[in-house]
Amino acid sequence: MKRIAGIILALALFAPAVWAQEEHGEFGVFADYTRLHNLRNGNLWGVGGQLAFNLNRFVQLEGSMAYDFERNFTTINTNNGSGSASFSRSGLRLLNGLFGPKIQTGIGPVKAFVTVKGGFLNFNVSRKGPFSGFTGALSSVPSGDTNGVFYPGAGVEFFAHWFGVRAEVGDQIYFDNGANHNLKITFGPQFRF
Repeated sequence: MKRIAGIILALALFAPAVWAQEEHGEFGVFADYTRLHNLRNGNLWGVGGQLAFNLNRFVQLEGSMAYDFERNFTTINTNNGSGSASFSRSGLRLLNGLFGPKIQTGIGPVKAFVTVKGGFLNFNVSRKGPFSGFTGALSSVPSGDTNGVFYPGAGVEFFAHWFGVRAEVGDQIYFDNGANHNLKITFGPQFRF
């Protein structure tokens, strides 16, 4: 109960600062690329979304979630001069959620930014389709293979009034038997509100 009261108090204190702005924040969708170091630098692709609220013109509080689709593996055999390739399904999917401040330049339609976020990364193995795989990954966050994440990143946004494009790159560090560094890149449209 004390935790809920603390959250309500914090929202009441920050709400005037957030809503006093001409622009209240941004939301966007993005293509997500993760190069997973412990998977022999395997490439995973997915989609995600983010929501940010302005504290002032230089700082936003931002939350994001991304889902990377199943990763397949290709094996090429070249025995006795003949080549063959085989594909195998791993069923591995990633679901991650991040939250933290975004510090940005407040000048003009082009903004550079840095961010430091914390959150989670869930590894899920499923033979289901993309939608049921996502719901399965979401439900396995509390009980599945979920690890804490620290994410430093940087990027740039280009805006024309309310519509923009954002690109970001960072190091998604998850903690499982030590720190595991992974390249993460996102790109997609942003909308101001």
